[in-house]
Amino acid sequence: MIAAHWTTEWQNPQVFELVKAGGWLMLPIIACSVIALAIIIERFWSLQRSKIIPDQLVNKVWHWVQQGQMTAERLRDLRESSPLGHILAAGLVNANQPREVMKEAIEDTGRHVVPELERYLNTLGTIAAITPLLGLLGTVVGMIQVFSVITAVGVGDPGELAGGISKALITTAAGISVAIPSLAFYRYFRGRVDQLVVEMEEEALKLVDAVHGEPDK
Repeated sequence: MIAAHWTTEWQNPQVFELVKAGGWLMLPIIACSVIALAIIIERFWSLQRSKIIPDQLVNKVWHWVQQGQMTAERLRDLRESSPLGHILAAGLVNANQPREVMKEAIEDTGRHVVPELERYLNTLGTIAAITPLLGLLGTVVGMIQVFSVITAVGVGDPGELAGGISKALITTAAGISVAIPSLAFYRYFRGRVDQLVVEMEEEALKLVDAVHGEPDK
């Protein structure tokens, strides 16, 4: 239904004429908007807490350890199941080592997991930064066109000036319209990743405490 609505909107002659009036710089701005939308949808799907930090995973893993059921196959499945599972598997591999070694292995694996959680966010941030600049470039191009018309025919014909002015205004508005939501979601996903990383660290430390006992105060 949403896709059909968007298709109908893009088939609207007024929308097409508006894009056409903005000039060739509307093409990269529209491309940026499509990419940003795809990233936002993908990150909303991928950064669900249930996918990153499955409920009761630490308790389940500790139960397997206590029952002697942590086989190599189960450890491999745990590593591939989720980012938290990857971190816990790294800790279990070093479970027979001193507490600090196990903790260091978990922290090192966590540093490798974070880039996966931040995937595409740099692209989204870049879109948020460049689309206003594309709009500004459209403004400059439009004003150049206006002054070229003034130089050629003077200011007596407003219709001749309207094309350059509309190009300046449309591209600026389009660039800002893409940049604002892109920046907002970029900030949101950054905060979301930071929150998930903290929660994964807390969950992993529960396993460390279970294996080696509470640290001395």
